[in-house]
Amino acid sequence: MASAASRRVEAMVRDAHQPNASLPEMIMRKWLRRIRGAIGMGFTWAVAWSAAGFVLAVVTRFQADAPFPLIFGVLGFTAGVIFSGFLALTEGRRRFDQMSLRRFAVWGATGGLLLSAIFAKAASLDWGDVLAIAPTFALASALCASGSLAVARRAARRSIAGVGGDTVEAELTDSEKRKLL
Repeated sequence: MASAASRRVEAMVRDAHQPNASLPEMIMRKWLRRIRGAIGMGFTWAVAWSAAGFVLAVVTRFQADAPFPLIFGVLGFTAGVIFSGFLALTEGRRRFDQMSLRRFAVWGATGGLLLSAIFAKAASLDWGDVLAIAPTFALASALCASGSLAVARRAARRSIAGVGGDTVEAELTDSEKRKLL
Protein backbone atom coordinates (compact mmCIF):
# COMPACT_ATOMS: atom_id res chain seq x y z
CA MET A 1 0.00 0.00 0.00
CA ALA A 2 1.45 3.38 -1.06
CA SER A 3 1.79 6.15 1.47
CA ALA A 4 0.11 9.54 1.08
CA ALA A 5 3.45 11.20 0.35
CA SER A 6 4.31 8.78 -2.44
CA ARG A 7 0.84 9.27 -3.96
CA ARG A 8 1.40 13.05 -3.93
CA VAL A 9 4.77 12.64 -5.61
CA GLU A 10 3.24 10.39 -8.25
CA ALA A 11 0.48 12.94 -8.84
CA MET A 12 3.07 15.71 -9.24
CA VAL A 13 4.95 13.65 -11.80
CA ARG A 14 1.73 12.78 -13.62
CA ASP A 15 0.54 16.40 -13.70
CA ALA A 16 3.85 17.83 -14.94
CA HIS A 17 4.07 19.56 -18.29
CA GLN A 18 5.77 16.50 -19.68
CA PRO A 19 4.03 13.33 -18.58
CA ASN A 20 7.26 11.29 -18.68
CA ALA A 21 9.21 13.71 -16.44
CA SER A 22 10.65 12.30 -13.24
CA LEU A 23 10.57 14.15 -9.94
CA PRO A 24 14.25 15.18 -10.10
CA GLU A 25 13.72 16.53 -13.62
CA MET A 26 10.72 18.55 -12.47
CA ILE A 27 12.66 20.01 -9.55
CA MET A 28 15.60 20.86 -11.79
CA ARG A 29 13.31 22.57 -14.34
CA LYS A 30 11.70 24.59 -11.56
CA TRP A 31 15.10 25.76 -10.25
CA LEU A 32 16.43 26.50 -13.73
CA ARG A 33 13.33 28.59 -14.45
CA ARG A 34 13.87 30.54 -11.21
CA ILE A 35 17.57 31.05 -11.96
CA ARG A 36 16.76 32.29 -15.48
CA GLY A 37 14.19 34.65 -13.96
CA ALA A 38 16.71 35.98 -11.43
CA ILE A 39 19.30 36.56 -14.14
CA GLY A 40 16.69 38.28 -16.31
CA MET A 41 15.64 40.49 -13.40
CA GLY A 42 19.31 41.25 -12.75
CA PHE A 43 19.90 42.34 -16.35
CA THR A 44 16.75 44.46 -16.35
CA TRP A 45 17.77 46.24 -13.17
CA ALA A 46 21.34 46.58 -14.49
CA VAL A 47 20.03 48.56 -17.46
CA ALA A 48 18.01 50.87 -15.19
CA TRP A 49 20.86 51.41 -12.73
CA SER A 50 23.35 51.87 -15.56
CA ALA A 51 21.15 54.62 -17.01
CA ALA A 52 21.08 56.27 -13.57
CA GLY A 53 24.88 56.01 -13.43
CA PHE A 54 25.13 57.63 -16.86
CA VAL A 55 22.91 60.52 -15.78
CA LEU A 56 24.97 60.94 -12.59
CA ALA A 57 28.22 60.96 -14.58
CA VAL A 58 26.88 63.57 -17.01
CA VAL A 59 25.41 65.82 -14.31
CA THR A 60 28.36 65.72 -11.89
CA ARG A 61 31.14 65.43 -14.52
CA PHE A 62 33.07 63.44 -11.94
CA GLN A 63 35.89 61.37 -13.42
CA ALA A 64 36.00 58.03 -11.61
CA ASP A 65 38.49 55.21 -12.13
CA ALA A 66 35.73 53.09 -13.63
CA PRO A 67 32.78 54.50 -15.59
CA PHE A 68 29.70 55.17 -13.44
CA PRO A 69 27.33 53.34 -15.81
CA LEU A 70 29.42 50.20 -15.50
CA ILE A 71 29.66 50.41 -11.70
CA PHE A 72 25.96 51.11 -11.34
CA GLY A 73 25.11 48.36 -13.84
CA VAL A 74 26.97 45.76 -11.78
CA LEU A 75 25.32 47.00 -8.60
CA GLY A 76 21.92 46.94 -10.32
CA PHE A 77 22.45 43.39 -11.56
CA THR A 78 23.37 42.28 -8.05
CA ALA A 79 20.38 44.11 -6.54
CA GLY A 80 18.03 42.48 -9.07
CA VAL A 81 19.34 39.00 -8.31
CA ILE A 82 19.09 39.60 -4.54
CA PHE A 83 15.52 40.87 -4.98
CA SER A 84 14.62 37.81 -7.05
CA GLY A 85 15.97 35.60 -4.30
CA PHE A 86 13.87 37.37 -1.67
CA LEU A 87 10.85 37.16 -3.92
CA ALA A 88 11.31 33.44 -4.58
CA LEU A 89 11.73 32.71 -0.88
CA THR A 90 8.84 34.82 0.37
CA GLU A 91 6.29 35.09 -2.43
CA GLY A 92 7.14 31.99 -4.47
CA ARG A 93 3.62 30.68 -4.91
CA ARG A 94 1.84 33.96 -5.58
CA ARG A 95 1.06 35.41 -8.99
CA PHE A 96 1.86 39.02 -9.83
CA ASP A 97 -1.79 40.01 -9.63
CA GLN A 98 -1.91 38.69 -6.05
CA MET A 99 1.00 40.85 -4.85
CA SER A 100 0.67 44.45 -3.74
CA LEU A 101 2.91 47.18 -5.06
CA ARG A 102 3.79 48.16 -1.49
CA ARG A 103 4.91 44.64 -0.61
CA PHE A 104 6.98 44.42 -3.78
CA ALA A 105 8.64 47.74 -2.91
CA VAL A 106 9.38 46.52 0.63
CA TRP A 107 11.13 43.42 -0.70
CA GLY A 108 13.04 45.61 -3.14
CA ALA A 109 14.13 47.96 -0.35
CA THR A 110 15.15 44.99 1.79
CA GLY A 111 17.29 43.71 -1.07
CA GLY A 112 18.82 47.18 -1.44
CA LEU A 113 19.70 47.25 2.24
CA LEU A 114 21.34 43.84 1.96
CA LEU A 115 23.27 45.03 -1.09
CA SER A 116 24.45 48.11 0.79
CA ALA A 117 25.65 45.93 3.67
CA ILE A 118 27.57 43.68 1.27
CA PHE A 119 28.99 46.69 -0.56
CA ALA A 120 30.00 48.44 2.69
CA LYS A 121 31.73 45.30 3.94
CA ALA A 122 33.55 44.72 0.62
CA ALA A 123 34.64 48.36 0.30
CA SER A 124 35.49 48.73 4.02
CA LEU A 125 33.36 51.85 4.34
CA ASP A 126 32.95 53.77 7.57
CA TRP A 127 29.55 54.37 9.20
CA GLY A 128 29.03 57.78 7.61
CA ASP A 129 29.32 56.30 4.11
CA VAL A 130 27.12 53.36 5.04
CA LEU A 131 24.42 55.69 6.31
CA ALA A 132 24.52 57.56 3.00
CA ILE A 133 24.59 54.48 0.75
CA ALA A 134 22.00 52.29 2.52
CA PRO A 135 18.95 54.54 1.98
CA THR A 136 20.05 55.29 -1.58
CA PHE A 137 20.32 51.61 -2.49
CA ALA A 138 17.07 50.84 -0.67
CA LEU A 139 15.19 53.59 -2.53
CA ALA A 140 16.65 52.62 -5.91
CA SER A 141 15.79 48.96 -5.33
CA ALA A 142 12.27 49.79 -4.16
CA LEU A 143 11.71 51.87 -7.31
CA CYS A 144 13.04 49.10 -9.55
CA ALA A 145 10.91 46.51 -7.77
CA SER A 146 7.78 48.62 -8.18
CA GLY A 147 8.61 49.22 -11.81
CA SER A 148 9.19 45.51 -12.36
CA LEU A 149 5.77 44.66 -10.94
CA ALA A 150 4.09 47.37 -13.02
CA VAL A 151 5.74 46.07 -16.20
CA ALA A 152 4.86 42.45 -15.33
CA ARG A 153 1.22 43.35 -14.72
CA ARG A 154 1.04 45.32 -17.95
CA ALA A 155 2.56 42.43 -19.89
CA ALA A 156 0.04 40.03 -18.34
CA ARG A 157 -2.86 42.31 -19.31
CA ARG A 158 -1.56 42.63 -22.86
CA SER A 159 -1.15 38.87 -23.22
CA ILE A 160 -4.73 38.35 -22.05
CA ALA A 161 -6.11 40.97 -24.40
CA GLY A 162 -3.93 39.86 -27.30
CA VAL A 163 -0.71 41.12 -28.78
CA GLY A 164 -2.06 44.49 -29.84
CA GLY A 165 -4.23 44.89 -26.78
CA ASP A 166 -7.33 44.83 -28.98
CA THR A 167 -10.03 42.31 -28.12
CA VAL A 168 -11.90 42.71 -31.41
CA GLU A 169 -9.94 39.83 -32.91
CA ALA A 170 -11.21 37.55 -30.12
CA GLU A 171 -14.80 37.71 -31.35
CA LEU A 172 -16.45 34.68 -32.94
CA THR A 173 -16.90 34.52 -36.68
CA ASP A 174 -20.37 34.10 -38.16
CA SER A 175 -19.84 30.39 -38.84
CA GLU A 176 -18.64 29.83 -35.26
CA LYS A 177 -21.72 31.62 -33.94
CA ARG A 178 -23.99 29.38 -36.05
CA LYS A 179 -22.23 26.26 -34.73
CA LEU A 180 -22.90 27.35 -31.18
CA LEU A 181 -26.60 27.89 -31.85
